[in-house]
Amino acid sequence: MAKKRGFTVAGLFKTLGAILGFFITAMIFVFVGLIFINVLNLVFSEPVVFDGNVALIPVKGTISTTGSTGDVLSRGGIKSETVVKWIQEAEKDDGIKAIFFDIDSPGGTPVGSVEIAEAVKRAEKPTVAVIHEMGTSGAYWVASATDKIFANRLSTIGSIGVKSSYLEFAGLMDDYNVTYRRLIAGKYKDIMSPYKEMTIEEQKKVQERLDKLHEIFINAVAQNRGLDVEHVYDIADGYIYFGDEAKELGLIDFIGTTEDAKKMIGKELNITVEFRKFKEKKGFFEIFTDVMYDSSYNIGQGIGSVWLSSTEDSGPELFV
Repeated sequence: MAKKRGFTVAGLFKTLGAILGFFITAMIFVFVGLIFINVLNLVFSEPVVFDGNVALIPVKGTISTTGSTGDVLSRGGIKSETVVKWIQEAEKDDGIKAIFFDIDSPGGTPVGSVEIAEAVKRAEKPTVAVIHEMGTSGAYWVASATDKIFANRLSTIGSIGVKSSYLEFAGLMDDYNVTYRRLIAGKYKDIMSPYKEMTIEEQKKVQERLDKLHEIFINAVAQNRGLDVEHVYDIADGYIYFGDEAKELGLIDFIGTTEDAKKMIGKELNITVEFRKFKEKKGFFEIFTDVMYDSSYNIGQGIGSVWLSSTEDSGPELFV
């Protein structure tokens, strides 16, 4: 009579190890497969047109002067210097008859946003913006500088405001008996440090800066859109509007798509519009980062919920 095999801890661990090994191997194959597919997409993506008559300039992601969000493996955003350079190139090219801005951005830093907006205003060729999912805050500042703005009726638009909110850990540090040793020269040098409680005087100082920047933002929108300043003050409370609401308020001109904008440009300039797409040249590391991001994101979607975090809230900085 054969002996029954008894239950052993070693056997259990061996079985669990085999199951875990199988899943890890499967995940590696899936991950490598997604990377391969994304590389093919990059290599065989739509070719860049070099002889188009309308410049297509993307304004996507967070706007800044550096193009970085501070996370190595995150998709940064758009660098203002790059967009300004593209605008200048389009202006110098006699073959380009108009400049089209493809916008999908939550905004960004004040300087980055203003640099692009001012370059748009300096452009002598017709400028048109199409807002897709989002054109808020600094991105709307950029859009407002164009001659005409199109958006979907459900696009998120506006958010004309300024923020510099941050987390303060002073109370938590007290609970754990952690001391912030304050060593500064200049009493406001560590203003907005998360490691100390902000004083009433400091909060007043910061609010003055925010209000000043908000005023500049409001006046720029009023001037760019030909609106009464008081009207812009009334709607510039930081709130967002859908496309159809934004049209009623005078923040955009048309509810429409990229194709609608192309038809308008073609009709006004009597041309058949063909986009010349401006793209930032990427090195191997940046391409690899994009591929890794896409692959990781796709896997994450399959496994469960994706938690999104905004680097705009990572420190005491100004954002529009």
